[in-house]
Amino acid sequence: MTDYTNGEISHWMHTTATGSPARAAAPSRRAELPTETQDLIIVGGGMTGLWAAYYAITEHPEWNITVLEAEEIGYGGSGRNGGWVSTLIPGNRAVYAKSVTRSGGDGRAAVREFQREMSDAITETLRVLQLEGIAADQHRGGQLQAATTPAALKRLQATYRANLENGYDPDALELLDAQQFRERIDITPALGGLFYRDTARVDPAKLTRGLADVVESRGVTIREGARVSEILPGAAVTSRGTLRGTTVLSCLEAFTGSVASTAPGFGKREVIPVNSSMIVTAPLSASDWQRIGWDGRECLNDGAHTFVYAQRTADDRIAIGGRGTPYAFNSGLPGTGEVDARTIRTLRERLAFFFPGVEFPIEHAWRGAIGVTRDWCAGITFDPATRIGNARGYAGHGVTATNLAARTLLDRAAGRSTPLTALPWNDHDSGLWEPEPIRWLGVHTMYRLFGVADAWEESRHSENTSLIARFGSRLAGLHE
Repeated sequence: MTDYTNGEISHWMHTTATGSPARAAAPSRRAELPTETQDLIIVGGGMTGLWAAYYAITEHPEWNITVLEAEEIGYGGSGRNGGWVSTLIPGNRAVYAKSVTRSGGDGRAAVREFQREMSDAITETLRVLQLEGIAADQHRGGQLQAATTPAALKRLQATYRANLENGYDPDALELLDAQQFRERIDITPALGGLFYRDTARVDPAKLTRGLADVVESRGVTIREGARVSEILPGAAVTSRGTLRGTTVLSCLEAFTGSVASTAPGFGKREVIPVNSSMIVTAPLSASDWQRIGWDGRECLNDGAHTFVYAQRTADDRIAIGGRGTPYAFNSGLPGTGEVDARTIRTLRERLAFFFPGVEFPIEHAWRGAIGVTRDWCAGITFDPATRIGNARGYAGHGVTATNLAARTLLDRAAGRSTPLTALPWNDHDSGLWEPEPIRWLGVHTMYRLFGVADAWEESRHSENTSLIARFGSRLAGLHE
């Protein structure tokens, strides 16, 4: 027996369901598909799809637009993630730069522009939330990355220098020593860290459902329970019939491989679903928060190879996540999100490691999937001949990327040449994942190596990153 909820999609979706405007409108979302040809069909009722619907209906209020969702709005990663509106680009900077350079461009300049657009997308996201009155518990408190070993501290110092070289505003980034870090969040083993000023926190389900309410109020049709099996030129084939449309945008992220299409970017070996699990505590007491600090409500992660990510929620809980069991054979999907006991225990132990002496009663555990390409870089494609577009592969940095990707897809669909259509994730070729069982063995080996490396660094107190971790990074294609 456990004393917490396990699965049921997520804490965010579970706690915002009762009385939510999105839930009240759900019966109409199960109506028949429109019979008329749509100007725009969007496959996927998560953040990317809803941002695309928002900007499309804002620019073209006369359009017929339908969003097709297999389950319910926010069912995928958009309703399960850690709620970071982060500055981190969805991919490997060195890989993007090399790709641009091979094509005759300035790779470093392209990456710097990508970084600036990501930071601007945070401001844009918060602007729309304020403009549309979407209460998503948004708070721009920044992000703290803790170093709890000498090796992690050395890596963060290198990351600081690399960030400045790759487009970060120097005023938006700060190295912290141990005292400065612990004045913000009193993590007992923290030796220092890195502070990103631009990052914001949200409740992802409130953001996703809020966007759905706004676009629906402006005339966008949302159909839940409409599972798309195939995307064709001018049509989406669903479990409830075929919907015709001039343009079809796939916004499925980790679920991309579940849909058939001859357009670029589809298929189980193009992008795989990698699991990420979370737990959320009960609201902590005032005395616990006095011990911990965290008054700035920054997003929090650490510098370990098997890193965790966390936020202090609006109602004073801690929501913390990490990879856990990383990958299910043959790209298995997470279903309603039940988490294995070992992963829950690991996340709880990480909280105890950060904040010894504080009790952390767990109320909910869940898991979701992030879309990962073979080189861990996101890709945006649009084929003018078939008018099929695709966005996928955010690799865990998706909340900000969804906004930027949606605007990029619409620029490409409109045939516009803009700064967004010049970003290096446009038509980026990530290659293919290995077939099974090599794929399963590779992903699990990589994470096992990272776990061994973390244990080595914590026990040895060396400034040097473990050679095991370096090998794991090369195996994954994560090194810069």
